[in-house]
Amino acid sequence: MASSSSGNSILATEAVQVLVSSLADESPIVRDASMNPLLVLDCCSIVARGGRRRVGNIAGLFQVMAHAVRFLDKKDVDSSFMSKLAKIATAEIVSSKELNADWQRAASGLLVSIGSHLPNLMMEEIFLHLSGSHSALPAMVQILADFASDDANLFPLIVKALQFTPRIKGVLSRILPILGNVRDVHRTIFANAFRCWCQAAWLYSVDFPSHSILDADVMSFLNSAFELLLRVWATSRDLKVRVSSVEALGEMVGLITRIQIKAALPRLVPTVLDLYRKDQDAAFVATHSLHNILNASLLSESGPPMLDFEDLTVILSTLLPVVSINNDSKDHSDFSVGLKKCRLKEEPLTFGALCVLKHLLPRLSEAWHAKRPLLVEAAKSLLDEQGLGVRKAISELIVVMASHCYLVGPSAELFVEYLVRHCAISEKWRGDLDSSKEMLRSSGNYSPIQYKRSEVRIGSVTPTELRAICEKGLLLLTVTIPEMEHILWPFLLKMLVPQTYTGATAVVCRCISELCRRRSSYHSTMLDDCKARADIPSPEELIARLLVLLHDPLARDQLASQILTVLCYLAPLFPKNITLFWQDEIPKMKAYVSDTEDLKLDPSYQETWDNMIINFLAESLDVIEDIGWVISLGNAFSRQYELYSKEVEHSALLHRCLGMLLQKVDDKAYVHDKIDWMYKQADITIPANRLGLAKAMGLVAASHLDTVLDKLKEILDNVGESFFQRFLSFFTDWNRSEDSDDIHAALALMYGYAARYAPSSVIEARIDALVGTNMLSRLLHVRHPTAKQAVITAIDLLVVLDNLFNLKAWGDNGLAVINASESGAPFPLKKRDILLDYILTLMGIDENEGFSDSSLELLRTQALALNACTTLVSVEPKLTIETRNYVMKATLCFFALPNEPSEVVDPLIDNLITLLCAILSTCGEDGRSRAEQLMHILKQIDQYVCSPVEYQRKRGCRAAYEMLLKFRTLCMSGYCLLGCQGSCTHNKQIDHTLNRSLSSFPSTYLLPSRNALCLGDRIMVYLPRCADTNSEVRKTSAQILDLFFSIALSLPRIPNSSSGAVIELSYGALSSLEDVIAILRSDASIDPSEVFNRVVSSVCILMTKDELVTCLHNCTTAICDKIKSSAEGAVQAVIEFVSKRGSELSDVDIARTAQSLVSAAAHVAERHLRQETLGAVSFLFQMRYSCLPVSSLAENTSSKVVFHEVLVAAGRDIATKDLSRLRGGWSMQDAFYAFSQHAVLSVLFLEHVITVLNQPRDLKVDLDKADNSSHHGDGQIEDDILQAAIFALTAFFRGGGKNGKKTVEQSYSSVLAALLVQLGSCHALSSSGKQEPLRALLIAFQAFCECVGDLEMGKILARNGESNENEKWITLIGDLASCISIKRPKEVSNICLILSKSLVREERFRREAAAAALSEFVRYGDGFGSLLDVMVEEFCRHVSDESPTVRRLCLRGLVQIPPVHIISFASQILQVVLALLEDIDESVQLTAVSCLLMVLESLPNDAVEPVLFNMSVRLRNLQLSMDTKMRANAFAAFGALSNYGAGTQREAFLEQVHAALPRLVLHLHDDDSSVRWACRSTLKRIAPLMELEGFTSLLNAPSFNSDHRSDYEDFVRDLSKHFTQYLASKIDTYMASILQAFDSPWPIIQANAIYFSTSIIALSDDQRILSLYSSQVFGMLVGKMSRSGDATVRATCSSALGLLLKSSNSPSSRSGRLDQKEDPVSLSIVYSACGLGTKCKNDVFGPVNVVVQAALSSLYLNQHFNKLKLDKADRGNEAILEAEKCLEWLNSQKPVYDLCMCFGVPLITRTSFSERFYNEKLIVQVLGIGVSIGVEAAINWGVEEVWAGYEEGVSKAILETMTEKKDERGERA
Repeated sequence: MASSSSGNSILATEAVQVLVSSLADESPIVRDASMNPLLVLDCCSIVARGGRRRVGNIAGLFQVMAHAVRFLDKKDVDSSFMSKLAKIATAEIVSSKELNADWQRAASGLLVSIGSHLPNLMMEEIFLHLSGSHSALPAMVQILADFASDDANLFPLIVKALQFTPRIKGVLSRILPILGNVRDVHRTIFANAFRCWCQAAWLYSVDFPSHSILDADVMSFLNSAFELLLRVWATSRDLKVRVSSVEALGEMVGLITRIQIKAALPRLVPTVLDLYRKDQDAAFVATHSLHNILNASLLSESGPPMLDFEDLTVILSTLLPVVSINNDSKDHSDFSVGLKKCRLKEEPLTFGALCVLKHLLPRLSEAWHAKRPLLVEAAKSLLDEQGLGVRKAISELIVVMASHCYLVGPSAELFVEYLVRHCAISEKWRGDLDSSKEMLRSSGNYSPIQYKRSEVRIGSVTPTELRAICEKGLLLLTVTIPEMEHILWPFLLKMLVPQTYTGATAVVCRCISELCRRRSSYHSTMLDDCKARADIPSPEELIARLLVLLHDPLARDQLASQILTVLCYLAPLFPKNITLFWQDEIPKMKAYVSDTEDLKLDPSYQETWDNMIINFLAESLDVIEDIGWVISLGNAFSRQYELYSKEVEHSALLHRCLGMLLQKVDDKAYVHDKIDWMYKQADITIPANRLGLAKAMGLVAASHLDTVLDKLKEILDNVGESFFQRFLSFFTDWNRSEDSDDIHAALALMYGYAARYAPSSVIEARIDALVGTNMLSRLLHVRHPTAKQAVITAIDLLVVLDNLFNLKAWGDNGLAVINASESGAPFPLKKRDILLDYILTLMGIDENEGFSDSSLELLRTQALALNACTTLVSVEPKLTIETRNYVMKATLCFFALPNEPSEVVDPLIDNLITLLCAILSTCGEDGRSRAEQLMHILKQIDQYVCSPVEYQRKRGCRAAYEMLLKFRTLCMSGYCLLGCQGSCTHNKQIDHTLNRSLSSFPSTYLLPSRNALCLGDRIMVYLPRCADTNSEVRKTSAQILDLFFSIALSLPRIPNSSSGAVIELSYGALSSLEDVIAILRSDASIDPSEVFNRVVSSVCILMTKDELVTCLHNCTTAICDKIKSSAEGAVQAVIEFVSKRGSELSDVDIARTAQSLVSAAAHVAERHLRQETLGAVSFLFQMRYSCLPVSSLAENTSSKVVFHEVLVAAGRDIATKDLSRLRGGWSMQDAFYAFSQHAVLSVLFLEHVITVLNQPRDLKVDLDKADNSSHHGDGQIEDDILQAAIFALTAFFRGGGKNGKKTVEQSYSSVLAALLVQLGSCHALSSSGKQEPLRALLIAFQAFCECVGDLEMGKILARNGESNENEKWITLIGDLASCISIKRPKEVSNICLILSKSLVREERFRREAAAAALSEFVRYGDGFGSLLDVMVEEFCRHVSDESPTVRRLCLRGLVQIPPVHIISFASQILQVVLALLEDIDESVQLTAVSCLLMVLESLPNDAVEPVLFNMSVRLRNLQLSMDTKMRANAFAAFGALSNYGAGTQREAFLEQVHAALPRLVLHLHDDDSSVRWACRSTLKRIAPLMELEGFTSLLNAPSFNSDHRSDYEDFVRDLSKHFTQYLASKIDTYMASILQAFDSPWPIIQANAIYFSTSIIALSDDQRILSLYSSQVFGMLVGKMSRSGDATVRATCSSALGLLLKSSNSPSSRSGRLDQKEDPVSLSIVYSACGLGTKCKNDVFGPVNVVVQAALSSLYLNQHFNKLKLDKADRGNEAILEAEKCLEWLNSQKPVYDLCMCFGVPLITRTSFSERFYNEKLIVQVLGIGVSIGVEAAINWGVEEVWAGYEEGVSKAILETMTEKKDERGERA
């Protein structure tokens, strides 16, 4: 018994778990199906009537009921049922004196939910218990409060207000009479209720102002309640009562009259303020109420404010000491005490106190004046607060204190310093409310706020806002408060020097200027004030600080202008002779920085401004002429290094200022000490700081060069390490090498700037120290880019210093060279090549690898390096060829740099072009050698001129143009042939009578010849660029060509080489070219093609013959240009040149040109361009082209050999050439034309080609080759020949003429059969990715259709020819066969004979193609005769083919036999179909089912009946196929078989019908519509066979033909009822099939099976069926609900469980609603099974599960109770059997409470209250199994054990039970 009960318990537990989980299911349909509120409420109402004494978790039960009521639709709300639920809830509430228990709150929630639907009903139920001193009175009031508020969180507050407020009068009328008798313990509940009611009434009045419910009665009630709460409850000793009363009063002030508010304020405000002395929570509640009171009394629109300022002062004075609530101090009225305590409190409290103090301070009475020192001290104590909000409040308070003369003495300076310090605050400093709260939380001083609505929140203050407030405050102190002048001056001077106040310099300077302006008449007093205070900075410190702070002219608040202004005002502090100079110079400097926007446009503004500062300092020192003061200033500069971060550029400016000052000092020892100090203070790891140091050293070197050089040598010596140290450096950190980099970089810069600033008189004497040593070689090991830049800059400076002549030629690069130029002639740089190598090394270019890095800093380094290289190549001596090549190889790669960042890359490219021009200028001795250099450089940059990257082409063309300009300048600077120097007219007009010898001119000035320019090569480089896509490239290229020809025409010609007319024509063409360039410069939008044509025309005239020939020979590269427009332009130019000057070309020239064009065509990838190129070839050879006479050769030799050779050659061309691009046609195609047009050879050639097509091939190998593109072996040759044969057919069909067409007509059958079979092979290759054979075959097939005139077949091919899907190409062949059968019926027999032989081929795809054609041809086989027998035999033989496609097609062919012949082959066809229904391939099975459907209607009974049973069995198996089409056809075919089920096989077939019937019903609602239609049709066809009464009418119902789920379920219920009534004997068969469908692969079928099986059980009266399947189905439902992933399945399971609970076998359903009559037996079992008995206090499943489990347990009991009745009906009088069965059944049940009550045992009923009277009626009057003791009235709870007066009734009942009707009652029991 234990084990059995355990299993059932587990099942019930699992059921409850899954049902509960379904209520929270992710799918809405599952939740909707699971949540049946009426069902839940029915179950809950039964359980709840046991009370909390029998139901351990009644709180959860009430919660479920509340949710169920909430989700009820309006149409489902039954007022009588809701009334009973309300009574259940109120009965539980009034039965106990407890307050606020869990179960009581849950019962209250149920009443509130009922009230949301039926508020009047809920109110009436509650009003019944609101009279007298009922113990449940507080609970009822709390329910009304919940109903009016949002505390229950069930419905929106406004909805509750809308429902409650109209009924407020009834509530108040019942509450007020009992309000005076409420005890203190309950007053908090009533006060809270008034708060909720008033809040609801206020919301209602706001949202519905036109529907006022506050009539005179309501206002009277409210006024009375207000007075009671204010005068009595708010003065209670109980703090909770006072707090709740004040909170209620705060809500009531918005509803009562103004008169009552005004009268109540004197008492109300102190009452509220009194709460601030309690705890913090009470203070916040009081604040919320105070807020409402102030709103009602001050902001009312109906009258003036009801509080004057004195009242508000009292309130504010009370609020301020709130910060001291938790302290022991009793003096809460002192502001100073409050401020001191603020530091111990939260930031919001401190902030609030300061804000209040700020507003009250101006209004304080005279009594507070004596406390000013205390207030000041208290404010000082807050100056270290961290929160930004508090800092803001303090800053504002300081301004208020200053305006009322609170700031005096030293403390005043402390507050001023506070403002200045926060004027310097930056965004980096962050502090906010959240961080301060976190700090307080971590320290344990933070107490959480209980009332969220009353929480004080401070808006976030940013550092920028705080800074602005402090700046404004400081200016206000300066400008508007005269008393502050004596405090601010000279104290503000103290704020200028410290680093802490750097950010406030602008506002401090502005304030100082304002003070000085107002005190301008007291200069002496100002000086005395400064001197009187030792803490004020000296004038030297001030100017040293302010000059350096001038560095940034764009700093905020016009810092530079403010500093310059304050310097003017502070001039009296400095030496007297400086004032006039500053008055003259400072306005100029202010004017430079006045317009910052204009300043930003100058990229060098910062350097200019720094130089202005240095010059200002230098001139100021010159004016002062006080060496002592200068030295003092130098000391000040030295001390201020600590004020600046090394990262900022102020430190670099400080170096330069000190350097300029040292330049003015003659004391060498002082200078030496200061440059030592300067070097120690410098951070040479920072490039800006390093550069500032170097410039400072240079400034010092202007006066103390030896001292500087000694210092540099000292630094260099200290950097040098011994061999042992260098060895150890390999094992040290990388930072060591970085430090070395920085030192070397600094040294290099210092050497360079020392050379730049050093005087010219000492440069030559020190040149060896700067250049002649190996110092530079020691600086080349730097790695960091900025260090490299420094070394490169130094080398550039030194080189410029060393060469004067080239300085004048290439620009002013340094002050040192300018100074040196005054001393005389230049001197050569002997170590130039070494320096070049240094530069290229530092550039970061590897000789072999190109770029080693491309970072931004490296790009800057390389730009500097290129500039230095230009300087180096510009000095003497001339570059050698090796050095030139080395430099070019290292630098030309910069043309390939990306465009971005343009601000760095563009200057780098400019420097590179300048370098190339410098190389051109300095290489070579005369014009000829320079021309060679020019050609060499141009060829090097050709790769960029022709680059596919646009910006590289632009750079290359620009470089070529600049170099040509430089070359022309060099040429024009020489002599012409007549001896003229420079430009002259003789270059254009040459007197040929003068034949002077060129040897008489100096070799330096000899000009190059025209041939040296290599114009033929150059033209084909730049001419295509004139058609470039970029307009700038087009314009530059045209300018290059113009320069070339301009230079060429200016160069000497060989005498008598050209006539004057030719020269004049050339100049005319050149002029035309220059016109084109002018147009390009003025209008870039002109048509590029027109411009290009004009350029080509000009160039064509300007070229000599030799240049023309060279140009044509070199056209290959130009035509292969990556830019399409340029390549097309090159082709166009070739055609133009040949067309206009082709007469000058020889045959050799034409041949070589053609060779170049062909070579270009072979490399060009673009089709159109290739055609254009070949068109140019055709243009060259149009008179020389001829074809080979192949047909004459074929007549004299073996035709097969010829055909083979031709096909081999054609296959080779197909494999290696693009035939579509062959100009003039394909020679092999001409041969095909010749064969097809020959009367004899056409037949032989066509036969040969067909033979080639029909040759067997290993298609598997072909498919493998499709994945391998290489062409190797004999197999590939065979494929090429096959392709050639298809091409030959195409040519034959299209070009055969009359002979060819005649041949095709004669061989129509063989040609068509070959083409059809070949389609299979080609489609196989196409499916593997090899598309070319299929395309070629389709072209040939189309040509065949055109040849034979079959346009319809051509359309079929065009429509579906290239479809690769299997069914598509099979269908295509079938369509072609059908078309042929119609168009040429006489040819069909011959075609079929040929194709029948193809069925035995090894190639699978050819067999498939043949089968596809034959299966269609057979439809037209009426006249085949014996051929039809042969075809049927072949079809039957090949239905076992290894190819599923062949099997399907053969079967299709069998069923497509003409109907007049199909009966003859019926037996064979059915046997084939029967066999293929079990084929291993599903597609074959589908075809078999489809074919069966086709033939069943036309086959005789005697043919079908023998296979009827086997056919039906196999069709049933196919009905479970995953393929929807298969299922639909299988169901439809089963219905078609019913036509043959009325004969001898009727009974056997009927059994199959019953076996298939459940599946048909399940698939009536299949996912696929075709399956649904097939099932409906089949059911209608089998209905007559079943001979079932009413079955046909069911099938005619609308629900049967509907696709809606609900209609399907209606039909299933009706059908289930029909089955249980008329087919009870088949239920087992049906249930077995249905239960199997629980595991169906389709979720929808699972859902259908669930509902079908549940419907049968729910509607069945057969106890045997119920006993067999109820538990099984129940368990399967539970399993599906827990494990199924489909929402429909889960939802259906929930619906099914509901159906079971509502089934006709349920006792509750038999007696109507569950709440009308209850079975005490069922009720007891429900209690125990759900864990709701008296011994069970915990619900492990949650409140929702309690209900569901109770319902399931009830169902469980009913099923087994019915089973017991069935057993009793069958047993007769066999008492022993009855006892055994009873015991057996008992052992199988779980042990439940009161289970024994269900046996053969009469009952004595004793009723007490509630539903037990209904139980008694059920037992005594309905069931007749008990006797009552006679209790007629309910007994109060708690006194039910008193039974006085019922002793006689008990005795009578016992006697009656033992004697009268004993057996009858026992039998019924």
